[in-house]
Amino acid sequence: MNAIQVISLTLLSVLAANAQVIKPGRCPRPAVQPEFDAARYLGTWYDIQRLPHTFQKGECCTATYSLKSPGVVGVLNKELLADGSISTISGSAMAKDPTEPAKLLVSFFENSPPAPYWVLSTDYDNYSLVYSCTDLGILHVEFAWIMSRQPTMPEETIEELHSTLSSIGVQVDKLITTNQDASYCSAMHQ
Repeated sequence: MNAIQVISLTLLSVLAANAQVIKPGRCPRPAVQPEFDAARYLGTWYDIQRLPHTFQKGECCTATYSLKSPGVVGVLNKELLADGSISTISGSAMAKDPTEPAKLLVSFFENSPPAPYWVLSTDYDNYSLVYSCTDLGILHVEFAWIMSRQPTMPEETIEELHSTLSSIGVQVDKLITTNQDASYCSAMHQ
């Protein structure tokens, strides 16, 4: 077994133990939102469904985007943890290539590499479908979020977004639904 296979299998074991979605092969390259307008995307989005991952374990999750400087979007993610505390993390996002503004790179830690944040589809006012994928040699790890401007989303919209995800090979049966119940999430809005 060569070194890349050993490293990939080790990463697979660690990530699989942490409920990540890992698949064989390289990342798909789906189409993204045409003529993406970052200014219209700013504001708060509620997490409706997501693929499981280690860095987001709470409920009532929101992502708030703001303009930090020309071409740089501020990111503030919040979630309510099981112990009742609110966890926040802030970072920034920017398009690597201005001709592909829907393909953002997001960074939360100064010395870590940025992660892809691709807006596959949005109408800016109701829904957003985000996909992220990182190649790990012979494997890839993927992330997906279905977000809404409101704490709920019509089932028809969710089904349409599931269809988009399925078309690029995402296993929609692995999506988990975020609790956005108003009374449960009230601590997030105090």
